[in-house]
Amino acid sequence: MTTPNVHVSPDPATLAIAVADWLLRLALDKAGPFSLCLSGGSTPKALYRLLAQPPYRDRFPWYRTDLFWGDERFVPPDDERSNYRMVREALLDHVPIPPSNIHAVPTQGSDPHAAAAAYQRDLRGFYGADRLDPERPLFDVNLLGLGPDGHTASLFPDTEVLEDRTDWVAAVIGAKAEARITLTYPVLESSRQAAFLVAGAEKAAILDRLMLGDQSLPAARLQPTGALWLFRDAAAGGPA
Repeated sequence: MTTPNVHVSPDPATLAIAVADWLLRLALDKAGPFSLCLSGGSTPKALYRLLAQPPYRDRFPWYRTDLFWGDERFVPPDDERSNYRMVREALLDHVPIPPSNIHAVPTQGSDPHAAAAAYQRDLRGFYGADRLDPERPLFDVNLLGLGPDGHTASLFPDTEVLEDRTDWVAAVIGAKAEARITLTYPVLESSRQAAFLVAGAEKAAILDRLMLGDQSLPAARLQPTGALWLFRDAAAGGPA
């Protein structure tokens, strides 16, 4: 794994502030469209709630921000398990972002493979090409989680999608109770800034393995085009 820039916060609340400040600075420094890939989970949820409040809500350039999802459960968008629903309730319902800038995974009226293909078309349409250029990353920022088994997005250990370097989006069936739709490594890596958000003592052991480069962990195999960041709280341990 690329050696990350590490930012340590004393607690989850301060961690959310640090990431919000970082995101706002990057968005304001970008002159044109700002593309942001979102992660599910409780740590990003605190960040999204913060971004929905002043001063972030009023200063963030929502009108030129495009939002994407790194992965999604194949459930209806109003399902309590939906990453889209979590982001909508925490953030989207409270900020002036144009609906056309919200690129949710289409999980209605199709099977998981069809949903993955549709999302791939959306991503390629936004990017304007079928091949990713290392000199022109798809995302300005990609927010990443770290699961207790070392997964990120829905790239789980011992799944076929880990070897997929052709598709941009894939269906993952059988790894969890519900099917998942996930971005593949090439797309997750196509980012100017990629950041793991890790909080809580329960993540300390897996974070240690990640930082040691344990290649059995899908998260440790990530090689982003641009800079890699680790925002963690004190309880999660890892390097200071």
